[in-house]
Amino acid sequence: MGKKLKIYFICGAGLGSSLACQMVAEDVLNRLNLDESLEHEAISSTPGLRTDIIVSAENFKSQFEKYDLDPAIQMVYLHNIVDAGEIEEKLVPVIEKLSN
Repeated sequence: MGKKLKIYFICGAGLGSSLACQMVAEDVLNRLNLDESLEHEAISSTPGLRTDIIVSAENFKSQFEKYDLDPAIQMVYLHNIVDAGEIEEKLVPVIEKLSN
C-alpha cells in the first residue's frame, strides 16, 4: 500500500453535515479495509487545503468552481451525503485510482 490519502469532507459550516458524511465514509472505508486520513472543514477553508480528495454535497459544486483549487484534487460530489451506498459508489473508485 502507498501513502494514506487525505480526504476532506466539506460543508457550509464545517460542522454538522461534513462530520456526518465523514462518519458514514469512515464506516464504508473500514468495511473495505481502506485506511485513509479523514478530516472535515468549512467550505470557506477550501482554498488553502492540501488534500487528495474533497467530498461534498452537490449543492456546493458551483462554490468550489469559483475557487482556484489544485487541479490534482479529486472532487467527489454526493446527492445524499449520508448515503453509504452512494459514498461507496463514488468515493471508493477515486481512492482506488489514486492508490495505484
